[in-house]
Amino acid sequence: MMDSPVPPTSHPRAALDATDWALVDASDAAATLEVDSATGLSAAEATARRERFGANELDAAPPEPAWRRILRQFADPLIYLLLGAVVISAIAWLFEGARGVPIDAIVIIAIVIANAILGYVQEAKAADAVAALQGMAAVSATVVRDGRSEQVPAADLVPGDILALAEGDSVGADARLLSSSSLQIAEASLTGESVPVTKSATTLPEAVPLGDRANMVFKGTAVTQGVGRAVVTATGMQTEMGHIATMLAQTEQEPTPLQKEIAGVSRTLGIAVIVIAVVVMGAIGFTSGIGSLQDAVDVLLVGVSLAVAAVPEGLPAILSVVLSIGVQAMSRQGAIVKHLSSVETLGSASVICSDKTGTLTRNEMTMLRVHTGSGVADITGVGYAPDGDVLVDGSPLLESDPGLDLRAEDIVVLSGGTLASDAEVRQDADGSWVVVGDPTEAAFVVAERKAGLTERREQRFTRVGEVPFTSERKMMSVIVEDAEHPLDGTGRGRPVLVAKGAPDVLLQHCTRVRSGMEVTDLTDDDRRRVQASVDSMSAQALRTLAVAYRPLETDEHASATDAAGDFDPEAGLALEEGLIFVGTVGIIDPPRSEAATAIAAAHRAGIRVVMITGDHPSTALRIAQELGIAAAGDRAIAGPELDAMDADALRAAARDVSVFARVAPEHKLQIIDALQADGQVVSMTGDGVNDAPALKKADIGVAMGITGTEVSKEAAAMILTDDNFATIVAAVRQGRVIFGNIRKFLRYLLSSNMGEVLTMFFGVMLAGYLGLTGHGESIVVPLLATQILWINLITDSGPALAMGVDAETEDVMARPPRRADERVIDGQMWSGIIAIGAVMAIVTLLAIDIFLPGGLIEGSEDVETARTAAFTTLVLAQLFNALNSRSERVSAFHRLFSNRWLWAALAFGVVTQVLVVHVPLLQTAFGTAPLAPGQWLVCVALASVVLWFDELRKVGIRALERRR
Repeated sequence: MMDSPVPPTSHPRAALDATDWALVDASDAAATLEVDSATGLSAAEATARRERFGANELDAAPPEPAWRRILRQFADPLIYLLLGAVVISAIAWLFEGARGVPIDAIVIIAIVIANAILGYVQEAKAADAVAALQGMAAVSATVVRDGRSEQVPAADLVPGDILALAEGDSVGADARLLSSSSLQIAEASLTGESVPVTKSATTLPEAVPLGDRANMVFKGTAVTQGVGRAVVTATGMQTEMGHIATMLAQTEQEPTPLQKEIAGVSRTLGIAVIVIAVVVMGAIGFTSGIGSLQDAVDVLLVGVSLAVAAVPEGLPAILSVVLSIGVQAMSRQGAIVKHLSSVETLGSASVICSDKTGTLTRNEMTMLRVHTGSGVADITGVGYAPDGDVLVDGSPLLESDPGLDLRAEDIVVLSGGTLASDAEVRQDADGSWVVVGDPTEAAFVVAERKAGLTERREQRFTRVGEVPFTSERKMMSVIVEDAEHPLDGTGRGRPVLVAKGAPDVLLQHCTRVRSGMEVTDLTDDDRRRVQASVDSMSAQALRTLAVAYRPLETDEHASATDAAGDFDPEAGLALEEGLIFVGTVGIIDPPRSEAATAIAAAHRAGIRVVMITGDHPSTALRIAQELGIAAAGDRAIAGPELDAMDADALRAAARDVSVFARVAPEHKLQIIDALQADGQVVSMTGDGVNDAPALKKADIGVAMGITGTEVSKEAAAMILTDDNFATIVAAVRQGRVIFGNIRKFLRYLLSSNMGEVLTMFFGVMLAGYLGLTGHGESIVVPLLATQILWINLITDSGPALAMGVDAETEDVMARPPRRADERVIDGQMWSGIIAIGAVMAIVTLLAIDIFLPGGLIEGSEDVETARTAAFTTLVLAQLFNALNSRSERVSAFHRLFSNRWLWAALAFGVVTQVLVVHVPLLQTAFGTAPLAPGQWLVCVALASVVLWFDELRKVGIRALERRR
């Protein structure tokens, strides 16, 4: 116990942190923290405490300084080689008398710095995108402030806040319980305890370990059952979770499978290219001889620049940016992906297991039909907006029967059902209609509004008592006073009991039936008629409810009131006899209009859709058939059937059956296990606490953003902000587009770099055949080191990033899901990379041969012009290759101008190449000579061969696909 309060606004925080709140009475805890447990903190006080105590957040790793991030761009073995080459080049320049400017060293330094700046910018963009996504998925908490409950970000909690805890909530801060009812908390994330802990507000007599503090709740844990109130005692790093975070050493984030594969490709390429570079340097030395230190430096520069150019060292940064941009696009469509790595799995999803209510349906209970003794009335309109009519024989109810002689019982059903409910339907400021209360009861309220009866009912009837609904009774009743039938001398209306409930239950309380204005005894034929109407609506997946009533005598009403005149529900049970049966209604949660289209798109993409719901099998199957999940004649399997199955039978059922109904949480896990054992990549939707294990087990867990609990959101990999199945399919499409774009820029980068490697290798090996020898140069190379580095800088990052945001060049939903074991760069893609690289090398070397004398084709230009033509041809060939790389099989001319960013990157590449060729300063730096218009045309024509070759290759691929 504490001897005296410690005002948190005036005392150091250490005094609060040192307190063992489990030993403090609940009332004393609130007093110590200066808060009224009923009204909570004021908004002004909460703001003041947040300024004093800081945000309720765990300290992140200190942000990496910008200078360190810049330096990290140079931490690459190949960059070390380049920098070493710069040093050697500078030393050679000094030894040779420091004549002129060390062009090679300056150009290499400039390119290395430019590459570092580009990498820095790309990393910063990726980090910003990820941070924005994390903010979207931030946890919230319910607090009492200024006497009102409100949702606030968990980061805004302060010591003294009153937390309102309910099933499904995440606990936002450490807090002392003030009250609880059946409260259980899952504390595995903190204590390792696998079973939820039962909590109580009782003060502990002595200090106990963390896991035994039953009157405390802790940040980062989750409410699995019950409700409670608690006063926040610690936030941020002062919480128990914060203490653990303080002790944890910073760990490296595990790379995703995609990043691992790309790193592996880069390493393999690096080794191969270094070997090739060594061979090339040896060949240069053998064929040309090394007569001076400058010759050795030139050979080294060629080898090092070749290695740097061939390995796409910018891949990790480009990959992060592309993933982040794609995930941001998904968030704008209503799908928040919490981890970038999940995008890989989205493209592979082969089965989507979806809940029914709210995901495939609108979660807006809508009354469609009324059955009475006079016949059937249909109700138009869907959802909670009162737009529609009650139709009898195709005409609105009141118009078809102005005197209400024949269809008066329809009026009683709608208004009576509304009276016997506690739901409200109201319009928000934005014009949307929302329900407060039970959605099924709201269906009566909306239908009554459609019939135009609301005002009349409100003026006529006043509720004076209620016998509430229970799951055992399956009905509820209200006592209302009818102002149109006043009691003499009292000024009050006659009491009437109105009941609503399950038809079979309500019939047991009825002795009479109403048809039109006539009330007669309830016969067996009447009971059969009612049952037939119930069966008819149930077959259409409608939920049925019935309405009955009975005018009460004054003494009957008095017998159910206590001495103070208040209605006694227990005594009111006796009044629920001898009722007059009026009619039955059919209510449904209608399917989302867009869900059927999305399901069809999923099926076309080779993705199965499986409905897993707790609803009745017939209702689930009917909705599934309407949406196209199940076909006519299919069956639904219920939970008890699953219990009776062994592993083989369950796997067979999961493979063949698309509707599972009346399932428990463990059944969802069993279905997912069976599907995964069958080799499927499973996406699973859920919203409740009991869905969390299945969401975590699934390859892609999808939580509902509107109806989902905090626990389900934390367990899931993706959150739907609109709870809409169509958004899942849209996310799968976007995931496939992102993955396809990754393959595009990988195809582009690797084939372009392959072209550079092969050009240098065969250019040295075939120098004599190309006419490269005998021109007074001590070192014979097809391209200079600075030219290779320029190609690597200009043609890599811009087009690659532009392809990362490319639109669909082919219908990604027209092919089956990518297998989980399928390589990002498969055999067909490698063959294309090598083939395109070879063609690039051929046309580049052909440009040298065309312009130089002494080769296979006799030319007349000097070696500087020929090398410039080859340099330009290779740059343009790579820009043409950007158009090729947008698809492995679809023509580059399909949707040719759909990506403006790609065309901007290509234009930038062309303009900078023109500058390098024709600006004197750049000519000196890169060893180029000006080209005449005709020579430019030759370079463009040669470079375009890459495009035409790949078009022919794609024709062959499509022909092979048609023959399969």
